[in-house]
Amino acid sequence: MVGKLDPQSSATGLPANPQTDPKRRSLLRTLFGSALGLGFTALGTASGLWAAGTARFLFPNVVTKPSDRFKVGFARDFPPGRVETRYKEEHGVWIVNAVYHGKRQIYALRTVCTHLGCITIWQESEGRFKCPCHGSGFSIDGVNFEGPAPRPLERYAIRMADDGQLEVDTSRIFQEELGQWSDPSCYVPA
Repeated sequence: MVGKLDPQSSATGLPANPQTDPKRRSLLRTLFGSALGLGFTALGTASGLWAAGTARFLFPNVVTKPSDRFKVGFARDFPPGRVETRYKEEHGVWIVNAVYHGKRQIYALRTVCTHLGCITIWQESEGRFKCPCHGSGFSIDGVNFEGPAPRPLERYAIRMADDGQLEVDTSRIFQEELGQWSDPSCYVPA
């Protein structure tokens, strides 16, 4: 095997000693030093992620829910025959000003279909609520008239607050089939 000659051993013709050759030592340190450093870095990163995952496990999942009671505005803000859709996303409520059993009322309908719990869509051009999942249809007063929904949409409690605004309470639900829609807590006369 032919090796580099050490300047001191060039006279003897013997190959250079790899342990004393500074170029070889520098190359070995670079190769093994960086691989070892890379290994420790990977180990440290994995340990840090594991510790972060463990710490996250110790804290409970908290879902912030909007308040059960919220104000939607004044009665004059809801013209007759109109459905207000701005509270659908945050509160799951349709605010409706319509006639029910010959009386004009403002009421808060729950957006959840009574069939399997899908969120209904207000179709203004057709004047009805439609469930996109299985095709149930509800009139503007919330009564089911087509599809598999077994009963009308549910109403939430609504009242006139002290400042004159309408206040919806989603913690109280009223069902038409139980005769609860005649309760004055679920509508405001318009």
